[in-house]
Amino acid sequence: MPLAYAELENFYEGLVARARSRGIPCAITSGMACVAFGVAQATKDCDLLCAPDLAGEFLKLLQESSLGGQGPHYRGHLTAPLDSRWLRGGWTSHFMWKVPDLEAYLDVFGVAPRGSVPWESDVAGFYAGLHTVAEMKRTNRERDWPFTTALGVKLLEAGDPRGWLHLFNFEVLVQTAEKLRCPETMVTLRPALALLTGPDERLELALKGEVEFWNRLDQLRLKVYERAVRPYLLAVKADVRSRNPSLEVQHEVRLEHAESVLPTSPLCQYGIERLIAEAKDQAARFLPAGALEWLPDARGCFSFLAE
Repeated sequence: MPLAYAELENFYEGLVARARSRGIPCAITSGMACVAFGVAQATKDCDLLCAPDLAGEFLKLLQESSLGGQGPHYRGHLTAPLDSRWLRGGWTSHFMWKVPDLEAYLDVFGVAPRGSVPWESDVAGFYAGLHTVAEMKRTNRERDWPFTTALGVKLLEAGDPRGWLHLFNFEVLVQTAEKLRCPETMVTLRPALALLTGPDERLELALKGEVEFWNRLDQLRLKVYERAVRPYLLAVKADVRSRNPSLEVQHEVRLEHAESVLPTSPLCQYGIERLIAEAKDQAARFLPAGALEWLPDARGCFSFLAE
């Protein structure tokens, strides 16, 4: 019988519960968190944040975790090893369980992409908090942006003013401003919110500028990792041991090649300031003049990466 979504949800939540019982901070984020918060439909994929320093302990837990009678294995040759050095540098480790009629996926992060606060301080039950999930949804995928706004609305409904930072839909933002006052602290963090007074006719342009900037920033971020991973990908793919069904052996192979050719923190090596500047330059090519005048300071969204 195929595993239903509820069974997968229970499996992943159980994984978090067992990890925490061993002193490993972790939380489910992204798509499955959006489902839990009521802003998305079911997904079989699970993104999980794990304290980087305890990556080795979490790997041991994964080795003991079966789903439908099947154990996990690394997904493909592209994935970085589940090791604290690479998790701290922003890499993701990809796993899967191949169950009859279903492939269940688990992606493990140590650092929340675009996260401006420690994710460990922003947790709701088994899940990362609304603010962390909303920041992670500022991707280069158009389908993610409605979730960002929906999560922002949820934050405001819960009395958390950080919801103002995530409203990217013009109509929703204006309607919200008619009912609530935007605090100056949020305007400081997101300058475009200053255009709510009136409202200023430039507000819609500013929102388009923000979205395009975050899109370009995410695209460039991914390209940095894609370039850095190529030698590692080729090395792992050529190593016949990588196809061993044992997760322990798969990990040893990936760790061996990572220590030789995979930089631990390619974004820091590339330069955060450089990355942001290039994202602005690229966004400016597709926007009317002035659209980028109200961008926030994005440097804080990389402050938790280890160099």
